[in-house]
Amino acid sequence: MSVPGAAPGVDAVVFDLGNVLVRWDPYGPYEGRLPRAAVDAFFRDVDFPAFNHLQDAGRPWAHARADVQARMPQHVPALDLYVEHFRAALPGPVPGSADLVRELRAQGVRVLGLTNWSAETFHHAEPAAPAIGLLEAVLVSGEVGLAKPDPRIYRLLAERFSLDPARTVFLDDSAANVAAAAAEGFAAVLFTTAPAARAELAARAVRV
Repeated sequence: MSVPGAAPGVDAVVFDLGNVLVRWDPYGPYEGRLPRAAVDAFFRDVDFPAFNHLQDAGRPWAHARADVQARMPQHVPALDLYVEHFRAALPGPVPGSADLVRELRAQGVRVLGLTNWSAETFHHAEPAAPAIGLLEAVLVSGEVGLAKPDPRIYRLLAERFSLDPARTVFLDDSAANVAAAAAEGFAAVLFTTAPAARAELAARAVRV
């Protein structure tokens, strides 16, 4: 049976969440609480992208805190502020993305999420960007112990939701994640803005 809003070759659209549906600013939790220089020192010393990726892949924040306490205890207060005020890292929806979700749903296209996110902070996502609640389902990396660009998480996505990667458009703001998805056979698109994503979908004959 054909899907009304998609070309014969597209059955579903999968959205990344951070900076695709919901804005993420890691400096948000520190505004008015810690000087920027101290935040930059924390991010630099722990290699924040790599450090944060471990929580995305399932490491509890308590274990992350123990690691910082053991190696660089001067940064424990900065870590605690980030976790305690994580909601402030999500300043709201990405402009235009909610309309894409709604229009795809209205056309009968399956719409799902695949996100690198700590299981312990994911509950903050939907309040910051209500369109997340319109998704059929979201595969959360921290809940399954795998994080993009690990190819296994794309395979799990396809298996869990009965997706044919070749008939699934995947939108992500990370070039590495897009490349990994493409290697697993997904129609992977680098997300920059909602209008650009709309054009990419239209190029694939997805009517939004």
